[in-house]
Amino acid sequence: MISFDSLGLSAGLVRAVAERGYGAPTPIQAAAIPHVLEGRDLLARAQTGTGKTAAFTLPVLARLAGAPTPSGKRRVRALILTPTRELAAQVADSVAAYGAHLPLRHAVLFGGVNIRPQIAALARGVDIVVATPGRLLDHAAQRTLDLGAVEIFVLDEADRMLDMGFLPSIRRVIGLLPARRQSLMFSATFSKEIERLAASLLRNPAEVSVAPQNAPADLVEHRIHPVDAGRKRALLESLIDGGEWTQVLVFTRTKHGANRLARQLGEGGIEAAAIHGNKSQAARTKALASFKAGELRVLVATDIAARGLDIDQLPYVVNYELPNVPEDYVHRIGRTGRAGRSGLAVSLVAADETKQLAGIEKLLGRRLPRVPLAGFEPSAAGAERREPRPRGPSARPRAGRSPGSRNGKAARMSPDTSRRSPKAAGRAGSSR
Repeated sequence: MISFDSLGLSAGLVRAVAERGYGAPTPIQAAAIPHVLEGRDLLARAQTGTGKTAAFTLPVLARLAGAPTPSGKRRVRALILTPTRELAAQVADSVAAYGAHLPLRHAVLFGGVNIRPQIAALARGVDIVVATPGRLLDHAAQRTLDLGAVEIFVLDEADRMLDMGFLPSIRRVIGLLPARRQSLMFSATFSKEIERLAASLLRNPAEVSVAPQNAPADLVEHRIHPVDAGRKRALLESLIDGGEWTQVLVFTRTKHGANRLARQLGEGGIEAAAIHGNKSQAARTKALASFKAGELRVLVATDIAARGLDIDQLPYVVNYELPNVPEDYVHRIGRTGRAGRSGLAVSLVAADETKQLAGIEKLLGRRLPRVPLAGFEPSAAGAERREPRPRGPSARPRAGRSPGSRNGKAARMSPDTSRRSPKAAGRAGSSR
């Protein structure tokens, strides 16, 4: 069996991995780490939950620790770019954990929080920066960050970066980096746009892939429960209470819907909280911590949580509403069935969601099992039924727009808004 030691990692890193309880590398780690240690550029395709964060964090730490540190003030030698604040925070946690026995410093930079502590950390000198694009470019504009000495650049969740419209920001970041560097690019799904970006970013890269394109986690069981839209909440409560589910992540399409569902579940005696872009970073962090600690049974989220959340042994994911983009289904259910553990992905599908379901099944290349539940079978008029809107002036959306939408279209997640207009930049987390 391959071990972390046999991959060429230092004793300090092997010790840190053992302290985290990991005995053997996952396939993506075994495939990627040797290439990174050799100094090669890398293009890696790996579905969520496969251990890809360690696949780049461990060899990056090894390369930096193994090379002599230039004398004088520490300069940023590695940059890890992620699409969301939550993912940036979790990657930074991995850097800290795996680098616990190494003389390296790091900083994490993202919007929605005070910039001054970040400036202070950078002024003290760091070896590794983990950042979202917006806040990184803020620091560059204020000249509080110098990327001229970066040796290794990691672009994580590249497909999500493009989905969220970050390509111009990515190109600006690349323009701040030295031409001579090692570049690593990780993506759960591939597309023509990803291939074009890889061609412009990477030089003669090694390529590794540990899962078929757009494949969900193999250990995830899928179930479709047909139900009228107006009875989804009752069905969800029945599943949670009847199945004695103690921890479940539930996805809605909109921020408004997440808030409403979390409130209604709470009123029904099920501990729940919502997480989305309109929540402050402190509120999002608190809700996630409470969920991980088992203090909340239900975390209701928009697609801001579909990537990067590392929740140990999460057994259940529920699509309360199907996503409009089929690939987002893969990312949502990737929160369960991780690290060799099985998981259950449940989708509550109303008659007006058949188009989204067909798109998901086309992407997966198979029909997902329908499991009607007694007492919740959809009625003949189900297509016309909707859950009631909350009453009151504050609940009414502006004309021509639906809650959680922009210009009449479903809003995509945009977790770091600090490079938007000055007005938008002043609103931390104004997106999903």
